[in-house]
Amino acid sequence: MIEIQQCRTEIRQDDNTYSVEVTASKADPATVLVRIGAAGPRGEPVADGRIEVAPGSAPALGTLLAEALHSAVGLDPPGRRRNRDSPAKRGRPWTSLLDAELERRWLAGESVEDIAKHFERTPGGIRARLPRVGCDPVNPGEYLPVPPSKRVRGGEGAMD
Repeated sequence: MIEIQQCRTEIRQDDNTYSVEVTASKADPATVLVRIGAAGPRGEPVADGRIEVAPGSAPALGTLLAEALHSAVGLDPPGRRRNRDSPAKRGRPWTSLLDAELERRWLAGESVEDIAKHFERTPGGIRARLPRVGCDPVNPGEYLPVPPSKRVRGGEGAMD
């Protein structure tokens, strides 16, 4: 006799029905099968997929898929609640284009508050991101100084 453990979750949103089915079998204990599907209002396929994963990796894969899907459609990841006064894009990933715009705005002399409003993020989030693009969050409109270990002979950016 083959023992199988199966879990199926289905939700309806608008006219579509989405489902995730996870199957683990004692016959193949090294693999968990994840099937993802969706059907439109007349039963027509909207999504269909299958992933085989090692059982120990299933929780991490679940978290990754949930965060990626929520991020792709602009929703907060599950378990992360945003209060109504919180900026819409708080906690969202930064892209190289957004980083470049952040750097440009900071060097142009815009305030942290104005930049935060533009990017729909918190002032604290902007201050935390500035050093990652090389900007000094303490001195408006300036880059971070070059650390001594990175200086080249003759001053800034030179080795002694």
